[in-house]
Amino acid sequence: MIGSVGEAVAVFLAGIAAGCINTIVGSGTLITFPVLLAVGLPPVTANVSNSLGLFPGSLSGSWGYRRELAGQGRRLRWLIPATTLGGIAGALLVLLLPASAFGEVVPVLIGLGVLLVAFGPMISRRLRLHGGSNRWVWPAVLGTGVYGGYFGAAQGVILMAVFGLGVDDTLQRQNALKNVLSALVNFVAAVVFIIVAVDRVDWRAAGLLAVGAVIGGQVGATVGRRLSPIVLRAVIIIVGTIAIVAFVR
Repeated sequence: MIGSVGEAVAVFLAGIAAGCINTIVGSGTLITFPVLLAVGLPPVTANVSNSLGLFPGSLSGSWGYRRELAGQGRRLRWLIPATTLGGIAGALLVLLLPASAFGEVVPVLIGLGVLLVAFGPMISRRLRLHGGSNRWVWPAVLGTGVYGGYFGAAQGVILMAVFGLGVDDTLQRQNALKNVLSALVNFVAAVVFIIVAVDRVDWRAAGLLAVGAVIGGQVGATVGRRLSPIVLRAVIIIVGTIAIVAFVR
């Protein structure tokens, strides 16, 4: 439990940073989760409170990217069920599995995501050249939703890799889609936690994160929408690489 003004400020600032990073790339949990542990929250409580706190920030970032969402209604209707089911499953796994269950697979998933973001344009061109189907995107988004509901660090990197290969659109519009689906995963996980594990929520920590994340989401949208595709892709790769190093350590 947060016991001092200094700890409260640290959680609030972590929320701002996470909201900004999640909107641009998607690895904010790598900041907030260690901070919540550092102020004394048990791992499961930190994970649950983190999902609750970051949801408003993801929503804020989605609103900041609303122009890039224009015309993507059909795409969202296609992918929202996958994200919803995955988020529910992932949230339930938090309560059923030991915290170390995904410890080995997470760096592999993020590493794969980074490679796909880096080489995505070349791979997607070849897929289009050979008439490749994008039906695999739905189960891939489902799987990413499970991971996002369970922990969520760098789920944005993985989603951007999936969209880079299977969604024929600009990088900024793919990022807008990522923000909506990430927000939905956090929302679904938050609802599950409130229903099933409300006793494991630290409401003070979640509230501080939420306020900070909303501010960070707007900052991230302002910055992210101005980045060129090359710079945005480079930011995703750098953040993803940092995430891998953090998990391995």
